[in-house]
Amino acid sequence: MSKTKTGEFSDTVEFPSFDASKAAEQFRAFTEKGLEQSKEAYAKLKDGAEEAQKALEATFETARSVSSDLSLKTIATLRSNTEANFAHWEALVGAKSFSEVIELQTAFLRKGVETAVEQAKDFQVVASKAAEDLSRPLKGAFEKAVKELKVA
Repeated sequence: MSKTKTGEFSDTVEFPSFDASKAAEQFRAFTEKGLEQSKEAYAKLKDGAEEAQKALEATFETARSVSSDLSLKTIATLRSNTEANFAHWEALVGAKSFSEVIELQTAFLRKGVETAVEQAKDFQVVASKAAEDLSRPLKGAFEKAVKELKVA
């Protein structure tokens, strides 16, 4: 049997020492890095919110303008149709025979259909322009946000 000395083992093995100053320094660096990242994230969030607000303001302003254009177009159409109806009634009242009434009515209906088609085309143009104008600010903001996400 061999005898072992417990003192020899503890003299040859070194245990790592804990340096509190290094740990505090690492913790401080970690905290500063986290704080800096939080500031960057906040700045990006703030910029994004400001861009979204600008896009919404532009969209609302465009909506007001487009609504006004559509309202004016509607009023002009109603005025034109009303004037045509009154003119038709005056012509009907002045008709001297039933065949003249039929001719006036046929011409009025034909002209009414042509006018309705033309007015529908005009409204389609105005509505298409309105939709394009309304979507432009939001589309631009969305494309910018997607581009920034791809960069990040």
